[in-house]
Amino acid sequence: MRMNGNKIFLKILESSDAEALLRLELKNRDFFQKYTPLRDDAFYTLEGQLNRIRKQSELKNLDQLYSFGIYLMETRELIGNVTLSEVVRGHLQSCWIGYYLDKDHNGKGYMTEAVRLAVSYAFNELKLHRIEAGVMQHNIGSIRVLEKAGFHKERIAKKSVKINGRWEDHLVLAIVNEEEETAIK
Repeated sequence: MRMNGNKIFLKILESSDAEALLRLELKNRDFFQKYTPLRDDAFYTLEGQLNRIRKQSELKNLDQLYSFGIYLMETRELIGNVTLSEVVRGHLQSCWIGYYLDKDHNGKGYMTEAVRLAVSYAFNELKLHRIEAGVMQHNIGSIRVLEKAGFHKERIAKKSVKINGRWEDHLVLAIVNEEEETAIK
């Protein structure tokens, strides 16, 4: 399954993507570390990435997580990831979105396009009602990406995620499937 945008496309990560994913993680290790939990050295191996993709595939089969590689349309280079996680069904129909992009590709509109594609998939294919995102307040670029994709600011979650070894406050943003609302009425 592939979702095409103008400059990028998304596809579910598969075992065949493990080498490209490892290159992306190694190239951006210091850059990503500012925004991610601490990872052990095993994460930065081919086996570590294969295990990661296998676990994500298991969670997809359980309808709990959908992890998409972000690829440049022209070169098919893997430049990032967008993930719909913690999918909850029943009376909530919601999930969280998270993402990252190769430092050399920031500021080109790729992530906004990727988030919009992932939101469309969540609402139209997964039939979710609400998507939330948590962003460190100093990560202005990420906040702008979410706002351009239609997310609105809701609250501050105090010391909610352990990033780079420290508990960090996060601005919580959300988007609701408004088309679903009008279809019900």
